[in-house]
Amino acid sequence: MSVAGDLVRDWPLAITRLYRMLRPEPDPALLKVVIAGGSGTLGRSLAADLSTRGHEVVLLTRSIDPQLPHRQVAWDGATTGPWVEELAADPARTAVINLAGRLVDARPTEANITDLRESRVRPTRALVAASQELATPLARWVQGSTTAIWSDAGEDRLTENSPLPTGADALPQMTGVARPWEEAAEGANTEHLTVLRTSIVLQTGSPAFDRLTQLTLAGLGGRVGSGEQWFSWIHIDDWLALVRATLGLEAQVDLPDGILIAAAPQPVRNRELMALLREHLHRPAAPPTPAPLVRVGSVVLRTDPALGLTGRHATSALTTEAGFEFAHPTLDGALRDLTS
Repeated sequence: MSVAGDLVRDWPLAITRLYRMLRPEPDPALLKVVIAGGSGTLGRSLAADLSTRGHEVVLLTRSIDPQLPHRQVAWDGATTGPWVEELAADPARTAVINLAGRLVDARPTEANITDLRESRVRPTRALVAASQELATPLARWVQGSTTAIWSDAGEDRLTENSPLPTGADALPQMTGVARPWEEAAEGANTEHLTVLRTSIVLQTGSPAFDRLTQLTLAGLGGRVGSGEQWFSWIHIDDWLALVRATLGLEAQVDLPDGILIAAAPQPVRNRELMALLREHLHRPAAPPTPAPLVRVGSVVLRTDPALGLTGRHATSALTTEAGFEFAHPTLDGALRDLTS
């Protein structure tokens, strides 16, 4: 299992290296894509996806990783500097994808929440400041965000037009992080800006999916809390396709600018999620994990119990209308693909 897991995690890098052997230079006629936060699981998969389609991909990073088969440019994630030239060389042929930010899997202390927020806001402001120095606008800007911006939405059916929670309903580690992240992108000098509110991305090797599978394999695959909380999700293949569409690279899809939800059309409740995981991982029925036990366990695991006890039913009102088709519209099919 460990060797197989390592192979899956390294797959985007292996594919990129192979492609580079066959075609060492990107296609100068295609869009150049600068990714902030490209060293994470999603960023690596996105960089591999775009690179192997011929695009020039540049990762902005605080620490150069010689193992990554992509061109990397150092930045501090807070101020402008020589890295701005990556945007200035040809803005009309350049896109920015901003995924920068610390993993949310942390205890919801005041210090951690501040760090989660600033790790997103500061890089975004630096990118915006860099764009404002350009003589012409960037071609595209994809601003990372999350459906957790709605905190615990209960039974509400959320779409792009749903209002954000306020007061006590706006959890500081969710709305309090995502809202300023989005607001920091205001003023970006770009022809097209998409704020991509991404749900849980199902991808082997990602922290969220690995945690779910590990708990299920350990016999803790029963419902969490009441089991009624909604789970919105998207398969990695569909997320990559949706990002390509926001970059204008999918000929049959015409997405509007502005807020866009990246989530499959069929959210499920937590109890259904856990039952499907047990089925696809060939595990027997498991007892539920009561909410108090989740809270105690989160201290041991140094995570936030709200990640398991809250939920939201979020679907896009715009993707289907724009011509986007999900390759994995159901959770059963998505899990079959990921666990087969």
